[in-house]
Amino acid sequence: MTAVIDKTLETYGIDNWGADYFGINKKGNLIVRAPENEALTADIKEIVDDLQKRGVSSPVLLRFPQLLFGQIRKLQVAFRKSIKEFEYEGDHLCVFPMKVNQNRSVIEEYLREGSRYNFGLEAGSKAELYAALGLEQAKDSLLVLNGFKDREFIQLAFAGAAAGKNVVIVIEKLSELEHAIAIADETQKANPNMKIPMLGVRVKLYAKGSGKWEKSGGEAAKFGLTTTEILEVIRRLQETGRTDLLRLLHFHIGSQLTDIKRIKNAMKEAARTYSKIRQMGVPIEYLDVGGGMAVDYDGSRTSFESSANYNAREFANDVIYVIKTVCDDENVPHPTIIQESGRYLSAYHAILVTNVQDEIETVVEDLTPLNMSGSVPEVVRELHDLHETINAKNYREYYHDALEHREELFTMFNLGLISLEDKGAGEVLFWDICEKADGYAQLKKYVSEEFDDLRRLMCAKYLANFSVFRSMPDNWALEQLFPIVPIHKLNKTPTEFATLCDITCDSDGIVDKFVDLHDVKPVLELHKLVKGEPYYIAMMLVGAYQEVMGNNHNLFGVPHEAHIFIGDDGYIIKKVIFGATLGDAVSSVRYDAVQLHDTFRRAVLQKIKDGDLSSEEGNDLIHYYESQVDSYTYLTPHFLAAKEKAVGSTK
Repeated sequence: MTAVIDKTLETYGIDNWGADYFGINKKGNLIVRAPENEALTADIKEIVDDLQKRGVSSPVLLRFPQLLFGQIRKLQVAFRKSIKEFEYEGDHLCVFPMKVNQNRSVIEEYLREGSRYNFGLEAGSKAELYAALGLEQAKDSLLVLNGFKDREFIQLAFAGAAAGKNVVIVIEKLSELEHAIAIADETQKANPNMKIPMLGVRVKLYAKGSGKWEKSGGEAAKFGLTTTEILEVIRRLQETGRTDLLRLLHFHIGSQLTDIKRIKNAMKEAARTYSKIRQMGVPIEYLDVGGGMAVDYDGSRTSFESSANYNAREFANDVIYVIKTVCDDENVPHPTIIQESGRYLSAYHAILVTNVQDEIETVVEDLTPLNMSGSVPEVVRELHDLHETINAKNYREYYHDALEHREELFTMFNLGLISLEDKGAGEVLFWDICEKADGYAQLKKYVSEEFDDLRRLMCAKYLANFSVFRSMPDNWALEQLFPIVPIHKLNKTPTEFATLCDITCDSDGIVDKFVDLHDVKPVLELHKLVKGEPYYIAMMLVGAYQEVMGNNHNLFGVPHEAHIFIGDDGYIIKKVIFGATLGDAVSSVRYDAVQLHDTFRRAVLQKIKDGDLSSEEGNDLIHYYESQVDSYTYLTPHFLAAKEKAVGSTK
């Protein structure tokens, strides 16, 4: 059994991408380990079964705040050790970008742990700032404001500073500076003792990042000030006697930065810019190195776009060493380093678990016994002969012959020369030949490309009860890879090769690229579905961006959510938040459930009046329709539907 589990760990790469948080227990179930004590684990299958008893069916998003805590500590420890090793004289702080995951529970859990290290927040919109001002932060933490700002945005920032927050307004455009100076003058004229925000500038570096978000950096980047514009900011502050407000230099070269060399180049340029500004007599003290610290989604530890060729310690070492070297060379104080690595902090803590609802047949199966006697067309008879005589020596030749015969089959059908029954029989024989040929091909040491393509074509399509557009939008929009693994049966060898189809009415609602240590797999190894039994899979590392970027395609709303704590006695379900109902979904696009009910009721009453329905039948219809307003937007898992039907039949 141990050998099978070891093989399963390798198949799904759990030890490669799991960051020591995930594993498999003796039952063959996926587990989550507590970062503070790996001996403390939670069994995902047991949690899902428990939730099922509480009326929480899949899909369900499982949150493990302890994994968020674990990432915070890893980051803090990495920088603390680097600061000590290189005798860096500045400090390290972190601000969590709310855009990564604005969910209140996530932000509050982050602040609960991060406040121990004076970690703060970053907001990029008025709405995010409004939320942040109502949250408790550590006294010495920062609230950094990025993004384009109008006067109202800046006015709200001044309100936050007056309330005691350490607000930093990062100037993205020169017009923002003018608003900030004007409001500062108005504020301090009314009350000279009132606290006002600090200012920062975002520099547009020449250096670029790597990966899908490479365009975030460089001279053509959307955000940031040119050198000339930064000099104009300093001149304007000197002119108004407000130089003391400029305290932070910020840059950002992209999300999911895969290559540490690109990061080091950006650090050198930014550190040099910081030093030159400092030498101009500006009391700048913070260097915000932005976000972008990558998550190794596929576990390959490479510069591939879903990976990273560095870890937290190497990242910290390079940041600290490069900035220290430049500052020492320029003879300026070492700045406090601000980091906005929201993806790294939050990706691991959330897992979407859903059930496989059914299989969508790809390979044609024979529904009736083949009868080769009588007047069978020659093309069908030849396919039958190939099917009966194919073997390990001739499988390639026979596969090619089968391809030719299939074309002939379709041509003859289109010309009206064979019947629908004959066409069906020929299709069944063709796919049976393909299955046999694929089986022989996979036994070879080297599998040719044409049989790799055949395997992709023949693989099973598992219908998974979720929406890619809601829960894994980056997979659809950016081809971002997320690890996917069954949560049970992991002590059994998977026998099926499958892709995943979601339940939306969109051909893009598929997952057909999967993590692999050396490549991107076109199929995922899964277990054969057993009628009447649940089969659950987990989409891992979805805690960053996926929730906030998810959309309402087909009005599939947010899934159920459960918050899990791992303790000495196993798991504790601390909170359950039910997902979107049909009423919630339609209201999101401005339908009024009451109005819908009234319209439906009138239609039914007319049918009763016309004599098409009895009063009892009509009332039952109205009651049923109105009761659906509180139903889950996702499908009822097939095993639950069967159970409900069985229970109903006994009443």
